[in-house]
Amino acid sequence: MKLAIQLFAILSTALFRTADANAHGSLYAAYVVLGNNGQGIARVITGAQDCPSIEFDGKPGKMHFRASPGSVPARTGSLKNAQFPVLVCEVKLPPHVEHISIAGKALPVPKKNPQRIVVIGDTGCRMNLSEHAFQSCTDPEKWAFRQISTAAAAFKPDLVIHVGDYLYRESPCPKGAKGCTGSPWGYGFDSWRADFFAPAKRLLAAAPWVMVRGNHESCFRAGQGWFRFLDAQPLVPSRSCDDPENDSQGDFSEPYSVPVSHDTQLIVFDSSKTANSAYSPEDSTYQRYLSEFRKVDELAGRVPHSFFLSHHPVLAFAPGEGEDSTIKPGNRGLQSVMQALHPVRLFSPGIDAAFHGHVHLFEALDFADDHPATVVAGNSGTATDSPLPKALPEGAHPAPGAMVRRIISGSGVGFLTIERIGKQWLLTERNRYGKPQVRCTLRGQSLLCARL
Repeated sequence: MKLAIQLFAILSTALFRTADANAHGSLYAAYVVLGNNGQGIARVITGAQDCPSIEFDGKPGKMHFRASPGSVPARTGSLKNAQFPVLVCEVKLPPHVEHISIAGKALPVPKKNPQRIVVIGDTGCRMNLSEHAFQSCTDPEKWAFRQISTAAAAFKPDLVIHVGDYLYRESPCPKGAKGCTGSPWGYGFDSWRADFFAPAKRLLAAAPWVMVRGNHESCFRAGQGWFRFLDAQPLVPSRSCDDPENDSQGDFSEPYSVPVSHDTQLIVFDSSKTANSAYSPEDSTYQRYLSEFRKVDELAGRVPHSFFLSHHPVLAFAPGEGEDSTIKPGNRGLQSVMQALHPVRLFSPGIDAAFHGHVHLFEALDFADDHPATVVAGNSGTATDSPLPKALPEGAHPAPGAMVRRIISGSGVGFLTIERIGKQWLLTERNRYGKPQVRCTLRGQSLLCARL
């Protein structure tokens, strides 16, 4: 009799889970993002009417609505409304959880001391009429993000960092451009799914993510989807990018930290709205960024070592445009604000390295003076930029007074891995298949790299 009861219980549980899985068969994505202080957040995107079931270590939990289905009126520069025919649900993870399951699907669990980290950036397939740029989104040789996602997942990371710019399909594919025929475009979920969630599926299942906001996720562009799907903070109407009158709030976010050990943390900074020219101290954007960099100072003072994450590079280079063969320095807008707090170093004391995207290349810079090492990883799918010159032009500095001791760069697509080796970090730039191309050792703020 006891055995029969046990069998009945097992069968009943299996039937319930099967029914639940069928009810949530339109589960488009399930993933974990890390927010302030490393708080894990389980999140799903579903076509169902209700949130799916969730279990923590075999015990039932409850997911909550984050965003309801809807259509968002077109923003200036967009030719159609952003359609979001999906429900977004989320729940904060309890501390010390070891197993997470959503509708029978296992999710990655945050690790207290991640040893293996993947860094990617600028991943979408470029479709932009104003730039006359249309990638072949169906050709993996021309758009490699799915390959990169697969190779990065095979690395078995404990953590994934995306340094911004997720959605690039902003304009309809023109007639005759066979590589993007039939592609969704605009800022609705169909574009988000094609450009990010579908190709990133394996990597989303491999590890929790730290999401950095890029300029493509500003309110003027794909901000509505950013706040619905990726932002680690609670979604509130005034910061949803749905109403242009609230963009002064929606285009900025308070910095936050994610611990990666007892003495090291990531500091996540939203640079999505910055300009590439210096701000006047009277400018409201200057004042807003000044407040946020003061918060960065506060965060950096909590532990001995910090890595700064922002989309726009502060101490790096970009290639010149058109016939201009010179190189362009780091972001002047951010520099003009940072100089007010740290006139020479720009960055807060304790920040050893900075990781960025935006420039569609790989770059690693080490400095002869007191500046943090800088790495640019904006080469994970979108069309790459022209390569930097093999040698820096005489007098080239990413910011006034920043003396580059060593720089190495590459224009191939790929991703970056970071591994903790004792008191130092091993950084490896890899191609789309995961093959190492450049290897660097980061100790403190000293970065030594070599091609392989």
